[in-house]
Amino acid sequence: MITSQEFVERMKSLKPNCYMHGELIQRDDPRMMVAMKDILMTYDMVDDPRFKDILVTTSHLTGNKINRFTNVHQSVEDLLAKQKMTRELSRLSGTCIQRCMGIDMVNALSIVTKEADDKNGGKTEYHERFKAFLKEFQDKDMVGAAAQTDVKGDRMLRPHEQADPDLYMRVVERNAKGIVVRGCKVHTTVGPYCDEMIVTPCRSLTKEEGDYSVCFSVPADTKGIHMLIEAANPTARKALPAEVANHGIAHSVTIFDDVFVPWERVFLDNDPQLGARAALLFALYHRHSYTGCKPAYTDVLMGTTALIAEVSGIEKQQHVRHKIAEMISVAELVYASGIAAAHTSTKASSGTQVPDVVFCNVGRKHAGTNIYHEYDILCDICGGQPQTMPYEEEYADPRWRPYLDKYFMRKADVPPETIHRAFRLAQDLIAGPVTSNMQIAGVHGGGSPIMEDIAIWGSYPIEEKKKIARHLAGIPETPKEPKDKK
Repeated sequence: MITSQEFVERMKSLKPNCYMHGELIQRDDPRMMVAMKDILMTYDMVDDPRFKDILVTTSHLTGNKINRFTNVHQSVEDLLAKQKMTRELSRLSGTCIQRCMGIDMVNALSIVTKEADDKNGGKTEYHERFKAFLKEFQDKDMVGAAAQTDVKGDRMLRPHEQADPDLYMRVVERNAKGIVVRGCKVHTTVGPYCDEMIVTPCRSLTKEEGDYSVCFSVPADTKGIHMLIEAANPTARKALPAEVANHGIAHSVTIFDDVFVPWERVFLDNDPQLGARAALLFALYHRHSYTGCKPAYTDVLMGTTALIAEVSGIEKQQHVRHKIAEMISVAELVYASGIAAAHTSTKASSGTQVPDVVFCNVGRKHAGTNIYHEYDILCDICGGQPQTMPYEEEYADPRWRPYLDKYFMRKADVPPETIHRAFRLAQDLIAGPVTSNMQIAGVHGGGSPIMEDIAIWGSYPIEEKKKIARHLAGIPETPKEPKDKK
Protein backbone atom coordinates (compact mmCIF):
# COMPACT_ATOMS: atom_id res chain seq x y z
CA MET A 1 0.00 0.00 0.00
CA ILE A 2 1.12 3.55 -0.66
CA THR A 3 0.63 6.92 1.01
CA SER A 4 -1.51 9.77 -0.26
CA GLN A 5 1.62 11.79 -1.06
CA GLU A 6 2.98 8.93 -3.15
CA PHE A 7 -0.31 8.89 -5.04
CA VAL A 8 -0.08 12.64 -5.68
CA GLU A 9 3.48 12.22 -6.96
CA ARG A 10 2.27 9.47 -9.29
CA MET A 11 -0.44 11.76 -10.64
CA LYS A 12 2.12 14.50 -11.23
CA SER A 13 4.25 12.07 -13.25
CA LEU A 14 1.45 11.40 -15.77
CA LYS A 15 1.53 13.23 -19.08
CA PRO A 16 -0.96 16.13 -19.01
CA ASN A 17 -4.10 15.43 -21.06
CA CYS A 18 -6.78 17.18 -18.97
CA TYR A 19 -8.43 20.41 -20.10
CA MET A 20 -10.42 22.81 -17.93
CA HIS A 21 -11.71 26.32 -18.67
CA GLY A 22 -9.79 26.33 -21.95
CA GLU A 23 -6.40 25.36 -20.55
CA LEU A 24 -4.32 22.22 -20.29
CA ILE A 25 -3.89 21.52 -16.58
CA GLN A 26 -1.64 19.36 -14.45
CA ARG A 27 -3.18 16.74 -12.20
CA ASP A 28 -1.95 18.55 -9.09
CA ASP A 29 -3.80 21.71 -10.12
CA PRO A 30 -5.34 23.19 -6.92
CA ARG A 31 -8.83 22.55 -8.28
CA MET A 32 -7.98 18.91 -8.78
CA MET A 33 -6.44 18.63 -5.32
CA VAL A 34 -9.77 19.65 -3.76
CA ALA A 35 -11.65 17.17 -5.93
CA MET A 36 -9.05 14.50 -5.15
CA LYS A 37 -9.35 14.86 -1.37
CA ASP A 38 -11.67 11.86 -0.97
CA ILE A 39 -9.25 9.64 -2.89
CA LEU A 40 -6.40 10.80 -0.65
CA MET A 41 -8.47 9.86 2.41
CA THR A 42 -8.57 6.25 1.24
CA TYR A 43 -4.78 6.16 1.48
CA ASP A 44 -4.43 8.14 4.72
CA MET A 45 -7.03 6.16 6.68
CA VAL A 46 -5.34 2.74 6.37
CA ASP A 47 -3.27 3.55 9.47
CA ASP A 48 -6.18 5.00 11.43
CA PRO A 49 -7.24 2.51 14.13
CA ARG A 50 -10.89 3.45 13.52
CA PHE A 51 -10.80 2.29 9.91
CA LYS A 52 -7.85 -0.08 9.55
CA ASP A 53 -9.98 -3.21 9.97
CA ILE A 54 -12.35 -2.26 7.16
CA LEU A 55 -9.86 -0.53 4.83
CA VAL A 56 -7.16 -3.21 4.87
CA THR A 57 -7.68 -6.77 3.70
CA THR A 58 -5.71 -9.68 2.22
CA SER A 59 -5.32 -10.33 -1.51
CA HIS A 60 -6.70 -13.69 -2.59
CA LEU A 61 -4.06 -13.67 -5.34
CA THR A 62 -0.88 -12.95 -3.39
CA GLY A 63 -1.74 -13.15 0.30
CA ASN A 64 -0.39 -9.63 0.73
CA LYS A 65 -2.12 -6.88 2.70
CA ILE A 66 -3.96 -4.57 0.32
CA ASN A 67 -6.28 -1.59 0.37
CA ARG A 68 -9.87 -2.85 0.21
CA PHE A 69 -10.47 -0.48 -2.69
CA THR A 70 -8.34 -2.89 -4.78
CA ASN A 71 -10.01 -6.08 -3.51
CA VAL A 72 -12.01 -8.62 -5.50
CA HIS A 73 -14.73 -9.75 -3.09
CA GLN A 74 -14.44 -13.40 -2.12
CA SER A 75 -17.14 -13.72 0.53
CA VAL A 76 -20.26 -12.30 2.12
CA GLU A 77 -17.99 -10.67 4.69
CA ASP A 78 -16.06 -8.89 1.92
CA LEU A 79 -19.26 -7.37 0.54
CA LEU A 80 -20.39 -6.27 3.99
CA ALA A 81 -16.99 -4.74 4.79
CA LYS A 82 -16.96 -2.85 1.50
CA GLN A 83 -20.43 -1.47 2.20
CA LYS A 84 -19.51 -0.43 5.74
CA MET A 85 -16.23 1.13 4.58
CA THR A 86 -18.06 3.16 1.95
CA ARG A 87 -20.59 4.52 4.45
CA GLU A 88 -17.99 5.35 7.09
CA LEU A 89 -15.65 7.22 4.74
CA SER A 90 -18.42 9.05 2.91
CA ARG A 91 -19.70 10.39 6.23
CA LEU A 92 -16.28 11.94 6.88
CA SER A 93 -16.13 13.74 3.55
CA GLY A 94 -19.79 14.59 3.10
CA THR A 95 -19.56 13.65 -0.60
CA CYS A 96 -18.89 10.66 -2.85
CA ILE A 97 -15.87 8.59 -1.82
CA GLN A 98 -15.18 8.11 -5.58
CA ARG A 99 -12.74 5.20 -5.44
CA CYS A 100 -15.55 2.63 -5.61
CA MET A 101 -15.79 3.31 -9.37
CA GLY A 102 -12.65 1.39 -10.24
CA ILE A 103 -13.07 -1.50 -7.86
CA ASP A 104 -16.66 -2.11 -8.91
CA MET A 105 -15.40 -2.33 -12.49
CA VAL A 106 -12.57 -4.68 -11.46
CA ASN A 107 -15.01 -7.03 -9.72
CA ALA A 108 -17.21 -7.15 -12.82
CA LEU A 109 -14.24 -8.02 -15.04
CA SER A 110 -13.05 -10.71 -12.63
CA ILE A 111 -16.26 -12.57 -13.47
CA VAL A 112 -16.65 -11.85 -17.18
CA THR A 113 -13.06 -12.77 -18.08
CA LYS A 114 -13.44 -16.21 -16.48
CA GLU A 115 -16.82 -16.78 -18.10
CA ALA A 116 -15.38 -15.83 -21.49
CA ASP A 117 -12.55 -18.34 -21.18
CA ASP A 118 -15.00 -21.04 -20.04
CA LYS A 119 -17.30 -20.25 -22.95
CA ASN A 120 -14.40 -20.41 -25.41
CA GLY A 121 -13.16 -23.74 -24.08
CA GLY A 122 -9.87 -22.34 -22.92
CA LYS A 123 -8.95 -20.91 -26.34
CA THR A 124 -8.75 -17.39 -24.90
CA GLU A 125 -6.70 -16.10 -22.00
CA TYR A 126 -8.75 -13.16 -20.81
CA HIS A 127 -8.80 -14.28 -17.18
CA GLU A 128 -5.04 -14.77 -16.97
CA ARG A 129 -4.57 -11.30 -18.46
CA PHE A 130 -7.00 -9.93 -15.92
CA LYS A 131 -5.24 -11.60 -13.00
CA ALA A 132 -1.90 -10.15 -14.12
CA PHE A 133 -3.54 -6.71 -14.29
CA LEU A 134 -5.20 -7.21 -10.88
CA LYS A 135 -1.88 -8.10 -9.26
CA GLU A 136 -0.37 -4.88 -10.57
CA PHE A 137 -3.50 -2.94 -9.55
CA GLN A 138 -3.21 -4.25 -6.00
CA ASP A 139 0.59 -4.07 -5.68
CA LYS A 140 0.66 -0.42 -6.81
CA ASP A 141 -2.52 0.47 -4.87
CA MET A 142 -4.06 1.96 -8.00
CA VAL A 143 -7.14 4.08 -8.57
CA GLY A 144 -9.31 3.11 -11.52
CA ALA A 145 -11.91 5.18 -13.34
CA ALA A 146 -15.00 3.41 -14.65
CA ALA A 147 -15.24 4.56 -18.25
CA GLN A 148 -18.56 2.98 -19.16
CA THR A 149 -21.24 5.44 -20.30
CA ASP A 150 -21.21 6.12 -24.04
CA VAL A 151 -22.64 9.32 -25.52
CA LYS A 152 -25.27 7.11 -27.29
CA GLY A 153 -26.45 9.51 -30.02
CA ASP A 154 -30.02 8.88 -31.19
CA ARG A 155 -31.60 6.99 -28.30
CA MET A 156 -33.97 5.18 -30.67
CA LEU A 157 -31.09 3.61 -32.61
CA ARG A 158 -28.76 0.80 -31.61
CA PRO A 159 -24.97 1.29 -31.64
CA HIS A 160 -24.49 -0.17 -35.12
CA GLU A 161 -27.43 1.86 -36.48
CA GLN A 162 -26.08 5.30 -35.55
CA ALA A 163 -25.26 7.73 -38.35
CA ASP A 164 -21.86 8.15 -36.70
CA PRO A 165 -20.56 4.72 -35.58
CA ASP A 166 -18.24 6.34 -33.02
CA LEU A 167 -21.13 7.37 -30.75
CA TYR A 168 -20.47 4.14 -28.89
CA MET A 169 -16.92 3.01 -28.07
CA ARG A 170 -15.75 0.53 -30.70
CA VAL A 171 -12.74 -1.34 -32.02
CA VAL A 172 -11.59 0.18 -35.32
CA GLU A 173 -8.52 -2.02 -35.83
CA ARG A 174 -7.11 -5.35 -34.65
CA ASN A 175 -3.52 -6.35 -35.29
CA ALA A 176 -0.87 -8.70 -33.92
CA LYS A 177 0.00 -6.35 -31.07
CA GLY A 178 -3.44 -5.27 -29.92
CA ILE A 179 -6.51 -3.24 -30.82
CA VAL A 180 -7.26 0.39 -31.63
CA VAL A 181 -10.41 1.91 -30.12
CA ARG A 182 -12.34 5.08 -30.85
CA GLY A 183 -15.23 6.75 -29.05
CA CYS A 184 -16.15 8.91 -26.09
CA LYS A 185 -17.10 8.01 -22.54
CA VAL A 186 -18.96 10.53 -20.37
CA HIS A 187 -19.59 10.99 -16.63
CA THR A 188 -16.11 9.60 -15.95
CA THR A 189 -15.81 10.21 -12.22
CA VAL A 190 -12.15 10.42 -11.01
CA GLY A 191 -11.02 10.46 -14.66
CA PRO A 192 -8.72 13.47 -14.07
CA TYR A 193 -6.88 11.78 -11.19
CA CYS A 194 -6.85 8.04 -11.81
CA ASP A 195 -4.12 5.58 -12.72
CA GLU A 196 -6.19 3.49 -15.11
CA MET A 197 -9.14 3.97 -17.45
CA ILE A 198 -11.13 0.73 -17.15
CA VAL A 199 -13.58 0.39 -20.02
CA THR A 200 -16.66 -1.75 -20.62
CA PRO A 201 -19.77 -1.41 -22.80
CA CYS A 202 -22.75 0.34 -21.26
CA ARG A 203 -25.69 -1.65 -22.62
CA SER A 204 -27.04 -4.83 -24.20
CA LEU A 205 -25.55 -5.65 -27.59
CA THR A 206 -26.62 -7.64 -30.64
CA LYS A 207 -24.68 -10.03 -32.87
CA GLU A 208 -23.97 -7.16 -35.26
CA GLU A 209 -22.16 -5.27 -32.52
CA GLY A 210 -19.04 -7.32 -31.91
CA ASP A 211 -16.80 -4.28 -32.40
CA TYR A 212 -18.65 -2.54 -29.57
CA SER A 213 -18.29 -5.41 -27.10
CA VAL A 214 -14.82 -4.61 -25.81
CA CYS A 215 -13.42 -4.44 -22.27
CA PHE A 216 -9.93 -3.20 -21.48
CA SER A 217 -7.78 -1.03 -19.22
CA VAL A 218 -5.12 1.51 -20.15
CA PRO A 219 -3.12 4.11 -18.23
CA ALA A 220 -4.99 7.40 -17.97
CA ASP A 221 -2.33 9.30 -19.92
CA THR A 222 -2.22 6.90 -22.87
CA LYS A 223 -1.68 8.62 -26.21
CA GLY A 224 -5.03 9.55 -27.79
CA ILE A 225 -6.94 9.98 -24.50
CA HIS A 226 -8.17 13.53 -23.91
CA MET A 227 -10.20 14.57 -20.85
CA LEU A 228 -12.44 17.64 -20.70
CA ILE A 229 -13.00 18.34 -17.01
CA GLU A 230 -15.93 19.50 -14.89
CA ALA A 231 -15.12 20.00 -11.20
CA ALA A 232 -17.79 20.40 -8.53
CA ASN A 233 -15.80 21.99 -5.75
CA PRO A 234 -17.21 23.71 -2.66
CA THR A 235 -16.89 27.42 -2.03
CA ALA A 236 -13.61 28.07 -0.25
CA ARG A 237 -14.00 29.04 3.40
CA LYS A 238 -12.28 32.19 4.66
CA ALA A 239 -13.60 33.12 8.09
CA LEU A 240 -15.17 29.82 9.14
CA PRO A 241 -12.96 26.93 7.95
CA ALA A 242 -14.78 23.58 7.94
CA GLU A 243 -14.27 20.04 6.68
CA VAL A 244 -17.20 20.29 4.26
CA ALA A 245 -15.26 22.91 2.27
CA ASN A 246 -12.32 20.56 1.70
CA HIS A 247 -14.02 17.97 -0.49
CA GLY A 248 -15.14 18.21 -4.11
CA ILE A 249 -15.41 15.85 -7.06
CA ALA A 250 -14.41 15.97 -10.72
CA HIS A 251 -15.62 14.18 -13.83
CA SER A 252 -14.46 14.08 -17.42
CA VAL A 253 -15.76 13.75 -20.92
CA THR A 254 -13.16 11.21 -21.99
CA ILE A 255 -12.29 11.12 -25.68
CA PHE A 256 -10.55 8.02 -27.05
CA ASP A 257 -9.00 9.20 -30.31
CA ASP A 258 -7.70 6.00 -31.91
CA VAL A 259 -6.16 4.68 -28.70
CA PHE A 260 -3.94 1.61 -28.94
CA VAL A 261 -4.56 -1.14 -26.36
CA PRO A 262 -2.06 -4.03 -26.19
CA TRP A 263 -3.59 -7.51 -26.11
CA GLU A 264 -2.42 -8.09 -22.54
CA ARG A 265 -4.78 -5.30 -21.43
CA VAL A 266 -7.76 -6.51 -23.53
CA PHE A 267 -10.16 -8.42 -21.27
CA LEU A 268 -12.95 -9.11 -23.77
CA ASP A 269 -13.38 -8.60 -27.49
CA ASN A 270 -16.07 -9.37 -30.04
CA ASP A 271 -18.53 -11.07 -27.69
CA PRO A 272 -21.80 -9.07 -27.54
CA GLN A 273 -23.41 -11.35 -24.96
CA LEU A 274 -20.58 -11.09 -22.44
CA GLY A 275 -20.00 -7.42 -23.28
CA ALA A 276 -23.55 -6.77 -22.14
CA ARG A 277 -22.97 -8.91 -19.05
CA ALA A 278 -19.92 -6.81 -18.15
CA ALA A 279 -22.11 -3.70 -18.32
CA LEU A 280 -24.74 -5.25 -16.07
CA LEU A 281 -22.23 -6.57 -13.57
CA PHE A 282 -20.54 -3.20 -13.15
CA ALA A 283 -23.95 -1.61 -12.58
CA LEU A 284 -24.77 -4.32 -10.03
CA TYR A 285 -21.59 -3.83 -8.02
CA HIS A 286 -21.92 -0.07 -8.21
CA ARG A 287 -25.51 -0.18 -6.99
CA HIS A 288 -24.32 -2.27 -4.08
CA SER A 289 -21.73 0.43 -3.36
CA TYR A 290 -24.59 2.93 -3.38
CA THR A 291 -26.16 1.07 -0.46
CA GLY A 292 -23.14 2.32 1.48
CA CYS A 293 -22.55 5.84 0.15
CA LYS A 294 -26.18 6.90 -0.24
CA PRO A 295 -27.07 6.15 3.41
CA ALA A 296 -23.94 8.12 4.32
CA TYR A 297 -25.15 11.15 2.38
CA THR A 298 -28.58 10.83 3.97
CA ASP A 299 -26.73 10.77 7.31
CA VAL A 300 -25.15 14.10 6.35
CA LEU A 301 -28.45 15.69 5.29
CA MET A 302 -30.27 14.21 8.28
CA GLY A 303 -27.64 15.33 10.77
CA THR A 304 -27.66 18.84 9.34
CA THR A 305 -31.45 18.97 9.53
CA ALA A 306 -31.35 17.88 13.18
CA LEU A 307 -28.59 20.38 13.96
CA ILE A 308 -30.50 23.29 12.39
CA ALA A 309 -33.61 22.28 14.33
CA GLU A 310 -31.62 22.12 17.56
CA VAL A 311 -29.94 25.52 17.26
CA SER A 312 -33.31 26.98 16.26
CA GLY A 313 -35.08 25.52 19.28
CA ILE A 314 -37.58 23.44 17.30
CA GLU A 315 -36.02 19.99 17.67
CA LYS A 316 -38.92 18.68 19.78
CA GLN A 317 -41.65 19.77 17.37
CA GLN A 318 -43.56 16.78 16.02
CA HIS A 319 -43.36 17.85 12.37
CA VAL A 320 -39.56 18.05 12.69
CA ARG A 321 -39.34 14.60 14.26
CA HIS A 322 -41.60 13.13 11.58
CA LYS A 323 -39.45 14.56 8.80
CA ILE A 324 -36.24 13.28 10.34
CA ALA A 325 -37.89 9.88 10.80
CA GLU A 326 -38.51 9.85 7.05
CA MET A 327 -34.81 10.41 6.44
CA ILE A 328 -33.89 7.67 8.91
CA SER A 329 -36.22 5.31 7.04
CA VAL A 330 -34.48 6.05 3.74
CA ALA A 331 -30.96 5.66 5.10
CA GLU A 332 -31.51 2.45 6.98
CA LEU A 333 -33.73 0.73 4.40
CA VAL A 334 -31.15 1.41 1.69
CA TYR A 335 -28.36 0.17 3.95
CA ALA A 336 -30.41 -2.89 4.91
CA SER A 337 -30.93 -3.74 1.25
CA GLY A 338 -27.16 -3.82 0.81
CA ILE A 339 -26.80 -6.12 3.80
CA ALA A 340 -29.51 -8.38 2.36
CA ALA A 341 -27.80 -8.32 -1.05
CA ALA A 342 -24.59 -9.54 0.58
CA HIS A 343 -26.26 -12.28 2.62
CA THR A 344 -28.13 -13.61 -0.43
CA SER A 345 -25.12 -13.27 -2.72
CA THR A 346 -23.77 -16.09 -4.89
CA LYS A 347 -20.33 -17.10 -6.05
CA ALA A 348 -19.28 -16.81 -9.69
CA SER A 349 -17.08 -19.39 -11.41
CA SER A 350 -14.12 -17.04 -10.84
CA GLY A 351 -14.69 -17.21 -7.07
CA THR A 352 -15.95 -13.62 -6.95
CA GLN A 353 -18.89 -12.96 -4.64
CA VAL A 354 -21.87 -11.51 -6.54
CA PRO A 355 -24.48 -9.47 -4.62
CA ASP A 356 -28.16 -10.20 -5.16
CA VAL A 357 -29.63 -8.33 -8.14
CA VAL A 358 -33.07 -7.58 -6.67
CA PHE A 359 -31.88 -6.32 -3.29
CA CYS A 360 -29.17 -4.12 -4.87
CA ASN A 361 -31.59 -2.54 -7.32
CA VAL A 362 -34.41 -2.11 -4.80
CA GLY A 363 -32.02 -0.31 -2.46
CA ARG A 364 -30.63 1.89 -5.23
CA LYS A 365 -34.13 2.73 -6.51
CA HIS A 366 -35.33 3.63 -3.02
CA ALA A 367 -32.33 5.95 -2.62
CA GLY A 368 -32.78 7.63 -5.99
CA THR A 369 -36.50 8.29 -5.67
CA ASN A 370 -36.01 9.96 -2.28
CA ILE A 371 -32.95 12.15 -2.87
CA TYR A 372 -34.81 15.36 -3.75
CA HIS A 373 -37.29 14.79 -0.94
CA GLU A 374 -34.41 14.72 1.53
CA TYR A 375 -33.16 18.06 0.24
CA ASP A 376 -36.72 19.36 0.51
CA ILE A 377 -36.84 18.38 4.19
CA LEU A 378 -33.56 20.16 4.98
CA CYS A 379 -34.68 23.23 3.04
CA ASP A 380 -38.02 23.24 4.87
CA ILE A 381 -36.40 23.17 8.32
CA CYS A 382 -33.77 25.77 7.39
CA GLY A 383 -36.07 28.34 5.82
CA GLY A 384 -34.51 30.75 3.35
CA GLN A 385 -31.42 31.61 5.37
CA PRO A 386 -28.90 29.36 3.57
CA GLN A 387 -29.57 31.10 0.26
CA THR A 388 -29.39 34.72 1.46
CA MET A 389 -26.63 34.80 4.09
CA PRO A 390 -24.03 37.54 3.65
CA TYR A 391 -20.58 36.45 2.59
CA GLU A 392 -17.95 35.32 5.07
CA GLU A 393 -15.97 38.54 4.59
CA GLU A 394 -18.84 40.45 6.21
CA TYR A 395 -18.97 37.98 9.07
CA ALA A 396 -15.22 38.42 9.63
CA ASP A 397 -15.39 42.22 9.39
CA PRO A 398 -15.31 43.75 12.91
CA ARG A 399 -17.82 46.37 11.75
CA TRP A 400 -20.50 43.80 10.99
CA ARG A 401 -19.68 40.81 13.19
CA PRO A 402 -21.48 42.24 16.27
CA TYR A 403 -24.61 42.87 14.21
CA LEU A 404 -24.54 39.42 12.62
CA ASP A 405 -24.02 37.77 16.00
CA LYS A 406 -26.89 39.81 17.46
CA TYR A 407 -29.44 39.34 14.70
CA PHE A 408 -28.66 35.74 13.75
CA MET A 409 -29.25 34.50 17.27
CA ARG A 410 -31.68 31.63 17.77
CA LYS A 411 -31.58 29.80 21.11
CA ALA A 412 -30.05 31.93 23.84
CA ASP A 413 -27.74 29.13 25.05
CA VAL A 414 -26.25 28.48 21.59
CA PRO A 415 -23.17 30.60 20.73
CA PRO A 416 -23.63 32.82 17.65
CA GLU A 417 -20.71 31.20 15.83
CA THR A 418 -22.30 27.77 16.22
CA ILE A 419 -25.46 29.11 14.57
CA HIS A 420 -23.43 30.66 11.75
CA ARG A 421 -21.50 27.42 11.21
CA ALA A 422 -24.65 25.31 11.17
CA PHE A 423 -26.30 27.47 8.53
CA ARG A 424 -23.08 27.70 6.48
CA LEU A 425 -23.05 23.90 6.39
CA ALA A 426 -26.66 23.89 5.22
CA GLN A 427 -25.72 26.49 2.61
CA ASP A 428 -22.91 24.29 1.29
CA LEU A 429 -25.26 21.30 1.12
CA ILE A 430 -28.38 22.83 -0.45
CA ALA A 431 -27.17 26.00 -2.18
CA GLY A 432 -23.48 25.36 -2.90
CA PRO A 433 -21.52 24.37 -6.02
CA VAL A 434 -21.55 20.66 -5.08
CA THR A 435 -25.34 20.51 -4.60
CA SER A 436 -26.48 19.79 -8.15
CA ASN A 437 -23.74 17.20 -8.58
CA MET A 438 -24.93 15.27 -5.52
CA GLN A 439 -28.59 15.59 -6.47
CA ILE A 440 -28.19 14.38 -10.05
CA ALA A 441 -25.77 11.64 -9.00
CA GLY A 442 -28.31 10.63 -6.36
CA VAL A 443 -30.80 9.92 -9.14
CA HIS A 444 -28.61 8.69 -11.99
CA GLY A 445 -25.39 7.39 -10.43
CA GLY A 446 -25.02 3.68 -11.17
CA GLY A 447 -27.74 3.87 -13.81
CA SER A 448 -30.99 5.72 -14.31
CA PRO A 449 -34.09 4.66 -12.34
CA ILE A 450 -35.64 2.93 -15.37
CA MET A 451 -32.64 0.58 -15.50
CA GLU A 452 -33.22 -0.36 -11.88
CA ASP A 453 -36.87 -1.15 -12.73
CA ILE A 454 -35.72 -3.31 -15.65
CA ALA A 455 -33.21 -5.16 -13.46
CA ILE A 456 -35.79 -5.73 -10.72
CA TRP A 457 -38.45 -6.97 -13.13
CA GLY A 458 -36.03 -9.19 -15.03
CA SER A 459 -34.74 -10.90 -11.87
CA TYR A 460 -37.82 -11.09 -9.70
CA PRO A 461 -39.86 -14.36 -9.48
CA ILE A 462 -43.20 -12.75 -10.35
CA GLU A 463 -44.65 -16.09 -11.48
CA GLU A 464 -44.20 -17.33 -7.93
CA LYS A 465 -46.31 -14.43 -6.67
CA LYS A 466 -49.00 -15.15 -9.25
CA LYS A 467 -49.04 -18.73 -8.03
CA ILE A 468 -49.76 -17.46 -4.50
CA ALA A 469 -52.63 -15.34 -5.84
CA ARG A 470 -54.11 -18.28 -7.80
CA HIS A 471 -54.00 -20.42 -4.67
CA LEU A 472 -55.81 -17.80 -2.60
CA ALA A 473 -58.36 -17.15 -5.36
CA GLY A 474 -59.08 -20.83 -5.95
CA ILE A 475 -57.88 -20.67 -9.58
CA PRO A 476 -56.38 -23.98 -10.71
CA GLU A 477 -52.97 -24.01 -12.29
CA THR A 478 -53.08 -24.15 -16.07
CA PRO A 479 -50.96 -27.05 -17.36
CA LYS A 480 -48.23 -25.85 -19.70
CA GLU A 481 -48.36 -27.12 -23.25
CA PRO A 482 -45.38 -29.21 -24.36
CA LYS A 483 -42.96 -27.01 -26.29
CA ASP A 484 -42.88 -29.35 -29.32
CA LYS A 485 -46.67 -29.74 -29.57
CA LYS A 486 -48.06 -28.38 -32.84
